[in-house]
Amino acid sequence: MSAAGLSCPACGSSSIVRDDLYSQTQLVCVDCGSVVAEGALVDDPVGGSDVSYSRTTAVTKKPCVNLIKGLQRVKAICRILRVHAEIEDLSQTYYKQAYQHESFIKVSLQKKEVLAGCSVLVSCRLLNWPITMGTISCLLDADPMAVGAIYQEMVKILNIEAPIVSVTDVMEAHSQEYKISLLHVPEELAEDSKALTKRAVALVELAADTWIVTGRRPIPIMMAAIYLAWQSLKPSKHRLKFSLDKFCQIAKVNKHKPALKRITEMKEVLCKLGKEIPWVREAVTPDNVVRQVEDILNHRYALLRRALRTHEDEHQADCEDSLTEEAAELGERTPTASSVEQCELNTEVAERQGDGDDSRCTVPALHSETRDSQDPAPNWGKRVLFAPPCVIHAKRRRTEQPELKDVTGDEEISDSEIDSYIRTPREARDFALTKKILEKS
Repeated sequence: MSAAGLSCPACGSSSIVRDDLYSQTQLVCVDCGSVVAEGALVDDPVGGSDVSYSRTTAVTKKPCVNLIKGLQRVKAICRILRVHAEIEDLSQTYYKQAYQHESFIKVSLQKKEVLAGCSVLVSCRLLNWPITMGTISCLLDADPMAVGAIYQEMVKILNIEAPIVSVTDVMEAHSQEYKISLLHVPEELAEDSKALTKRAVALVELAADTWIVTGRRPIPIMMAAIYLAWQSLKPSKHRLKFSLDKFCQIAKVNKHKPALKRITEMKEVLCKLGKEIPWVREAVTPDNVVRQVEDILNHRYALLRRALRTHEDEHQADCEDSLTEEAAELGERTPTASSVEQCELNTEVAERQGDGDDSRCTVPALHSETRDSQDPAPNWGKRVLFAPPCVIHAKRRRTEQPELKDVTGDEEISDSEIDSYIRTPREARDFALTKKILEKS
């Protein structure tokens, strides 16, 4: 605030302001910076003027201890994943922004630690570095569901549009977690990382073409693909005897239970394609299909077309057979041409005589009978060769239960319900025999 009526003795300017420096008040010229008048300590109130701590010192406010630890955790995760410096800087920036937001200030330390991993994950996805959420969960030793929830909340708060990473993009990074090189396992079990990644990517692409990847978590699918790729590169008896548990033990990775189901599904697809290989004479089964994986992957597009064509031909043949049987059954019940003509003749005679509709001959509606006799349409996913898992294993929808009404005894009883009360001859004999036994006892 400027002091009115004063001028600077050095330059003559009237721009004089009050400067509260430390505990002594001074009048300073804005133009030249000269001190016009100095205040005395005796003139100031007891304790000096109220000056904030940041204004009286040149030291900036230090971040809190938890923020410093969180930034160190972010840096440690980046060094473990061996990402470049740009991802590390971006991760720390996102962590600071999210940490200072009101949604993450008053949360537990565990949630703040997960926030550090989510900052690294979103930075990797933005800069096209293939890292899965399961990898971050493993590094943090946290529940994947909790990591996913915090990740979604963080992306929403910071308004980040993170791209979705494909499974094939992260195969190379995921395959490096399996310690199956010559440095870790014997030569007969060792495999080159590049060859293993190439074969596993091809298996994942085949799984994506046959709807196995749809709606599934990526890590079990990648584990199943790497396991089958490892077996198929050198399909010896020793490798084929290795179960998924033993493979995970020698590779020093944690086993995921859904990977067993993904292995079974992939083998079913490989069997369907392996049966279409012309030079394979033996029956292709899940036990020996691993030996045919290389040929199947090399010609997978041609085999897919051939398998679909074969399945359509078989389905069409089955439909024709069923239509022929239905036509034969309908032919037995359909009235002959002479009976139809006689029926029309009777109708004309009745109209001339004025008998009305009572004497007319009626022909049953065949189409309505066939429609009523048909069963409801089955699940279409079981009719096609490849379909999404949610269609093949569709969940039954809950039917709304009718409201309970008071039973008066005057309700109509259907024929089916009456039949359920009538005893069969065998039930009658068993009842009589039981009654005799009870009377004797």
